[in-house]
Amino acid sequence: MPDRPRDLDVLRAAIDDVDRRLLDLLSERRDLVAEVARWKTAHGAPVYVPDREAALLSARRDEAAAAGVSPDLVEDLLRRIMRESYRAEGDHGYRCVLDDPGAVVIIGGGGAMGGLLGGLFARSGYEVRVLESGDWDRAADILADAALVLVSVPIAATVDVIEKLRGLVPPGAVLADVTSRKDAPLAAMLAAHPGPVVGLHPMCGPTVPTLAKQVVVRCVGRDHDDCAWVLDQLKLWGASVVDADARAHDRAMALVQALRHFATFVYGVHLQEEDADLAAMLDLSSPIYRLELAMTGRLFAQDPDLYADIVFDSPEGLELAERFGERFTRSVDLYRRGDRDEFRRQFLAVRAWFGPLADVFLTESSALLAQADDRLDRSSG
Repeated sequence: MPDRPRDLDVLRAAIDDVDRRLLDLLSERRDLVAEVARWKTAHGAPVYVPDREAALLSARRDEAAAAGVSPDLVEDLLRRIMRESYRAEGDHGYRCVLDDPGAVVIIGGGGAMGGLLGGLFARSGYEVRVLESGDWDRAADILADAALVLVSVPIAATVDVIEKLRGLVPPGAVLADVTSRKDAPLAAMLAAHPGPVVGLHPMCGPTVPTLAKQVVVRCVGRDHDDCAWVLDQLKLWGASVVDADARAHDRAMALVQALRHFATFVYGVHLQEEDADLAAMLDLSSPIYRLELAMTGRLFAQDPDLYADIVFDSPEGLELAERFGERFTRSVDLYRRGDRDEFRRQFLAVRAWFGPLADVFLTESSALLAQADDRLDRSSG
């Protein structure tokens, strides 16, 4: 006669005990991460080491499979744990890549992105100074002996601010900007400063807890070798530096940012003017539709001036939006005609254009949707 299963309350108590042991292990791992952080700070090692992470995940997946545990589950858990570890490592500070660093001056350092970068430089041992719009009468003193002058102001003001720096940046200092447009700011910096120049674009928002695994675009300006320490510092913080031509970057950003944000803006306006019942939409949404609605709501939860800068300061974005409108109108006509065959033909043509990336994106989005589903709270009350 088979053994009777234990009482449900007993089983739940046993699971609670396992969960508490998991918490103890997480606490132990946190303490080890703190030791690793101190070692990295002492030796100038980067927060994020891609090969180490990949090897760790591969080994744990193999061990999970051998133990009869889902490798995907284990990878999901470890990625979340490692994300927290990268953040925690930053709390312990970073090594400064320069033996004798000068000051880092952030123009617009009181803003969100300037504040993020200023905090990272400060935790790395640099003297950080901030120059805001009311400080230009003291600009020469603030900029004296700077090793890096970093422009972090709204896109529309960037070129004007750079021109005001003419003759004020110390000859050997690196002049850089972190705006999402690169061609015009880079040209302005090259004209305003005869020394080292580099264009940077962190591909993340200012709310990220760490630059670990974040992409920073670098557009080469002048005196590449003299700018190298800035890139080395970014990499030490865990960022991945990607090179791009300034004009090619701006073209890509018109698609990635300006057009995408404008289309989201229009969709939000459409929902408002349709007086859509958001509560009902959420109740009836699967995770993918909830995420799409969340991305729309995310835009409207932020600063309208930021998105106005991104949209209106992109000439390529306007042209793309006009062509998008024409194609949308053609598609509406297809919809009106009920032309399923043409819809299917275009669908398959776009799939072929995406190529293997279509399957990659299906896999990636499925993982994101599974995580979104896990976070949904369907409990009553």
